[in-house]
Amino acid sequence: MLNLEIQNLKNKKNLLAFSAGVDSSALFFLLLEHGISFDIALVNYGTREASDAEEAHAKVLAKKHQCFCHSIKAPHFQGNFEKQARDFRYEFFESLIHLEGYDTLLTAHQLNDQLEWFLMRLSKGAGVSELLGLEPVTDKEDYLLVRPLLGYSKEELLAYLHENQYPYFVDESNGDEKYERNVFRKQFSDTLISNYKEGIRRSFTYLRNDKKTLQNNYKILHTNKQLIILRIENSDAKIIAADKALKILGYLLSAKQRQEISAKHSLVVGGAWALEMSADVLFIAPYVACVMPKTFKELCRTHTIPAKIRPYLFKENIDPTSLSSYI
Repeated sequence: MLNLEIQNLKNKKNLLAFSAGVDSSALFFLLLEHGISFDIALVNYGTREASDAEEAHAKVLAKKHQCFCHSIKAPHFQGNFEKQARDFRYEFFESLIHLEGYDTLLTAHQLNDQLEWFLMRLSKGAGVSELLGLEPVTDKEDYLLVRPLLGYSKEELLAYLHENQYPYFVDESNGDEKYERNVFRKQFSDTLISNYKEGIRRSFTYLRNDKKTLQNNYKILHTNKQLIILRIENSDAKIIAADKALKILGYLLSAKQRQEISAKHSLVVGGAWALEMSADVLFIAPYVACVMPKTFKELCRTHTIPAKIRPYLFKENIDPTSLSSYI
């Protein structure tokens, strides 16, 4: 049996994102073997002949092992299937979390997925925070997103299923190179994992430790609606802090924008977000253009509120004096 670090799942209400494929099937049976209670959630995209059979299998499996199977049929997506499918999938999961009161969402991302993500981001230009987009545990607003299999390769999970004669389905679309992820998988990551698995596994451990060190160089001081104020310990942490804050606000930085943030103390990103440094404090807020009374502008000036941030405070009726302790 593969070992999982799952102490944070004990006595929790857990929801497993299930597809009936190799990864989620391995996690399903590992959770059972470790005595973790959970329910499963499956999205039927209806794009393959096996889609309905996988959903039926999931329901039978859940009933057999006394857990509940939530399932939904997705609409027909136009355009970017991968993004729309992912958005639909997580909207479904999060609706279940809110309706049923789940504490955690478990996904079966594994070492190959981690390397695919790394290579895809590396090819586009990214820093440590983006390169390590998949974390073992991510603290979401209302739940924990847990990925217990990041240390195991697809090959190891497949061997585990075969050794125990556990059932699973193979998604033939995983070989379709019209999807970018599959190109990286077939041409790069599978070969690298096959030949250098142990070194890659160790490297991701070291990189996560380095990322934690970098993240210790900034601190979120205050949030109010879409205003975020951060303390920056050094210039290297500025981009990481801005990237993290903007992700919280739902915006992803491009490589060019990251360079601009590094070089400038005051800028507008994507025409939508104002970023301004005041000493070692970084302000981030929506970029707003509005007329402000002189008294409000003077109040902001005396409390050293950066100019591009002031209109948002005025629009949202945020008292500038309440922020003075952070500057």
